[in-house]
Amino acid sequence: MLRSLYNWTLEKSKHPKALWILAAFSFAESSFFPIPPDVLLIPMVLAAPTRAWRIALICSVASVFGGIFGYYIGYALFETVGQPIIDFYAMQEKFVWFQARYNEYGAWIVGAAGFTPIPYKVFTIASGLTQLDLTTFIVASVLSRTARFFLVAALLKKYGTPIRNFIEKRLGLLTLLFFTLLIGSFLALKYI
Repeated sequence: MLRSLYNWTLEKSKHPKALWILAAFSFAESSFFPIPPDVLLIPMVLAAPTRAWRIALICSVASVFGGIFGYYIGYALFETVGQPIIDFYAMQEKFVWFQARYNEYGAWIVGAAGFTPIPYKVFTIASGLTQLDLTTFIVASVLSRTARFFLVAALLKKYGTPIRNFIEKRLGLLTLLFFTLLIGSFLALKYI
């Protein structure tokens, strides 16, 4: 099943509407969806390395707009939409502590969350809830998300064939590692 999903993603990455799918995925991940856009970004760049910069740009722009939507959730919809998302990640106590100290280091926090596998959506919602300066939020988001997705695209563009062969030979192991890191980052946020 995993192999067929991988092959389907590679095939769709060449489809004319693949960029729209990536954009939607990137937007959703920045505000409410739990899986990072890398699962589409990586095979798309591997399948079309000459389009790496365009793919990274679309992923970055959609992610920033999704982050702005996450900010809006925290700012205007926290009780109805934001709180259930925080509850889903079981981060209620951490969120209260975090909210009290957030604006002091908000730009650095958003920047770190935007560049790392930490669930960025939690920080987009927190930025709106604590009313972090919107310009600060957008600048930190643009810098971190662009750096992250362009770094991935650059590495894949430069080392594409060996990385693609490595991924295809070890797909099961890499998927297990990816989800272990994803779950580990959720647990780290919960207990740190």
